[in-house]
Amino acid sequence: MLSNLKKSHHKTFEDLKQVNQGNMEFWLARDLQPALDYASWRAFERVLKKAAKACENSGQTVADHFVEVNKMVGLGSGSEREIQDYALSRYA
Repeated sequence: MLSNLKKSHHKTFEDLKQVNQGNMEFWLARDLQPALDYASWRAFERVLKKAAKACENSGQTVADHFVEVNKMVGLGSGSEREIQDYALSRYA
């Protein structure tokens, strides 16, 4: 049963992968949040900040792995609002 869960999460992770124009893979944090079972953005963002600190402590350049981006999301009224997100490398 546990191996099925791991495969399911791994597949979800790979399914969420995006590729930019430079052929670099990345994941949007807000797409990963529900796949990793975080109910709130606030809780997930705290985890992202800890991960960025661990990245820095390992000698990596944080900006290479955690890129702050903004995206537009639709609201119920038909209008849009800009929200913060992060483009994450596989290392992140």
